[in-house]
Amino acid sequence: MRAVEFHEYGGPEVLKAVDAEVPEPGPGQVTIDAAYTGVNFADLKARAEGYRVTALPFRPGLEVSGRVRAVGEGVEGLRPGQDVVALVGSGAYAEVVAADAATVFPLPRGLDLRTAAALPTVLPTAHALLHEVGRLRAGETVLVHGAAGGVGTAAGQLARAAGAGAVYGVASSRDKAAYARRHGYDEVFTTDTFAADVRRATGGRGVDLVLDPVGGETLRHGLDALAAFGRLVSFGNASGAEPWHVGQPELYAQGRSVAGFSVLSLAQSAPDALRALAERAFRTVVEGTVRLPVTAEFSLADAAEAHRLMGGRASTGKLLLRTSG
Repeated sequence: MRAVEFHEYGGPEVLKAVDAEVPEPGPGQVTIDAAYTGVNFADLKARAEGYRVTALPFRPGLEVSGRVRAVGEGVEGLRPGQDVVALVGSGAYAEVVAADAATVFPLPRGLDLRTAAALPTVLPTAHALLHEVGRLRAGETVLVHGAAGGVGTAAGQLARAAGAGAVYGVASSRDKAAYARRHGYDEVFTTDTFAADVRRATGGRGVDLVLDPVGGETLRHGLDALAAFGRLVSFGNASGAEPWHVGQPELYAQGRSVAGFSVLSLAQSAPDALRALAERAFRTVVEGTVRLPVTAEFSLADAAEAHRLMGGRASTGKLLLRTSG
């Protein structure tokens, strides 16, 4: 089979198409003939910085849609020939992907494989950030960093559907801001002074919930954008900055709180909780509450081009690799 991996860290050019052995499912696993693979920022961090890489060579890819090829010992509820979507720790940049059965989901009714490939990381993450972790209530206000990305696109629509009083975003360009406003956002800020922009937009009050994948100084300024009793949920460190420690001086005075979320960590520590979360999240697409546009599609062999587009901060929505056909 064909796969894409890297043998050293670096730019998109280190991604190489290789011939590889077809994996066999171990106990509790299935193998999937891949149709589409999602491209995520975590893939870029793995390639460039070694994020979550255990050893080289490494095959990136966290989400895949396709058809079950074979099932391993002890697997129930999945069968060869069944259309599925899966979240995996790595290895989805390939024509055949091995996945733990606990994080493989039958294709939701009414969805095609192309649409489904965009869901496993983005949609459960956005749902958890707003509801399970962020505990958004109707009438509250939200600020989302990366508003034009995959998670941001879903979060804007979910917040609007939940009855948020106002949904604000942060994006890196005017074009991205315009895209975000088409997906649930009332106002999108494009400056580094977003905390001041939030205060202006809210009459000095601040927002009730901030969703932050950036970390570093952005997280600190996000705390400044919170209203009294506001919550900040961290779900990444795209800045690569040293972790910023939050303590009593930042939290006590106005009853603010900070929480965190990682869909990959949840998959490892509480797969049953992930399954329940994913099923709730997937329903929002089936019911039409959320639309997650695939804005660019590449062949598996052109994975480097997908990384260049995402790394250039010009992409919006979701990017996919076409792994069959």
